[in-house]
Amino acid sequence: MEEKKPKFKPNPKLPRQALPVLNAEVRSTSAREVALGFSAEQVGIEAQRCLQCAKPTCVNACPLHIDIKSFIVRMVEGDYQGAHDVISEQSPFPGVCGRVCQHELFCEDACIVGKKWDPVAIGSLERFAADHARLRMKELTAEEPAHPTGKKVALVGSGPASLIAAYDLARKNYRVTVFEALHRLGGVMIYGIPNFRLPREILKEEIARLQHLGVEFVTDFIVGKTATVEDLFEEGYEAVFIGTGAGLPYMMGIPGENLIGVYTANEFLTRINLMEAFDPEADTPVLVGERTIVVGGGNSAMDAARWAKRMGSETIVLYRRGREELKARLEEIEHAEEEGVVFHFLAAPVALYGDENGFVQEVECIRMELGEPDDSGRRSPVPVPGSEFRIKAQTVVAAIGQAPNPTLQKATPELKTKRGKIVIDEWGATSMAGVFAGGDVVRGGSTVILAMKDGRAAAAAIDRALNPQVEVAAEEVTQ
Repeated sequence: MEEKKPKFKPNPKLPRQALPVLNAEVRSTSAREVALGFSAEQVGIEAQRCLQCAKPTCVNACPLHIDIKSFIVRMVEGDYQGAHDVISEQSPFPGVCGRVCQHELFCEDACIVGKKWDPVAIGSLERFAADHARLRMKELTAEEPAHPTGKKVALVGSGPASLIAAYDLARKNYRVTVFEALHRLGGVMIYGIPNFRLPREILKEEIARLQHLGVEFVTDFIVGKTATVEDLFEEGYEAVFIGTGAGLPYMMGIPGENLIGVYTANEFLTRINLMEAFDPEADTPVLVGERTIVVGGGNSAMDAARWAKRMGSETIVLYRRGREELKARLEEIEHAEEEGVVFHFLAAPVALYGDENGFVQEVECIRMELGEPDDSGRRSPVPVPGSEFRIKAQTVVAAIGQAPNPTLQKATPELKTKRGKIVIDEWGATSMAGVFAGGDVVRGGSTVILAMKDGRAAAAAIDRALNPQVEVAAEEVTQ
């Protein structure tokens, strides 16, 4: 006799489930993942909070338009594999997105339940479905990969924009090759996001899904040096997508910036995340002193500060605005504070001072006050004359933003750029025929999920350009 599935009875008044986390004392000295994920019992409670709206606003708010309503109802039924399958119709990265997507800005912000109570924890449910499906996905990707037979498309960079474009194109039988400048795959997800937020095995397993679809990956290959975009066309690629990200850090522009012990967040995080400098026996250790000052208020600043703390350093985040203006995820800010990171608001560095051997020793700062709003809508910080003060520090990390790496653009003068970013039209097409772009190389420093949105739009545009006889709905292209 077939077992009856439980009937869905929405109960939005149930308390939003708190995501279990590793003990703060343990995690402040460990690279282990901080968020532990929901239990099956928590999943059942949280999924029942979903109203199953007739017109779910969360779906449209998701940059990838995942069918959130459908996957959550499967969670209530205990069909976690079915939930994973629903998500996979639109995204190959539920394990990644369930961990690092800023759901609070997208699907959860639009959640109808959140208008009166706390929104449904969509991201945590997505993560649970992905983690539950890991064994099946490992078995699947161990099988013989597919061998697409369609036209050749080159994707430059292996970050989130390129990876989702590869997923969409490979499923349409294109022969896709991803060229990556580094020796490991994942772009910002591998060099920018710490292990304690995104375990490397999760990223590796989800990239393996693309390899199983027949996507080819070539590492240690710099388009713009190893080969040009024109070379790729000559090799038979009929379209090129540029998703090289934003790897050129902004500098503070203050005296002493070249002292030993001063890093940009890009260098600091890349050496720790990619080169595993958190391991005392690593080939490329990072010098971290007794006290570290991290300048900035975004996610990279939180990541750098939390790493410095894990490496035994007393850590201070120096931010020129107030707490309300911090751009980092609330979850990251809270985790940083729990781990012992200290925040100094309304202060900015004006000079760095070192010892006779060139090692940084002090940071001179100035107090700030908030003036009129700037272009972003946030109040602009204004220096307070005569308020200078100093803080002793042996390590300084500047996490004040980044721009696209200019290597490919300099080697490809046909590409129109503006302030270092590649200019595209509404479909993701550049000024160069057959070349498309998306993600941080177009936006500047942004988010993983918005890069994926760009990659999906460009993949649809590439398909339309290479197969003009195929009708592509305008809404699919602009998702």
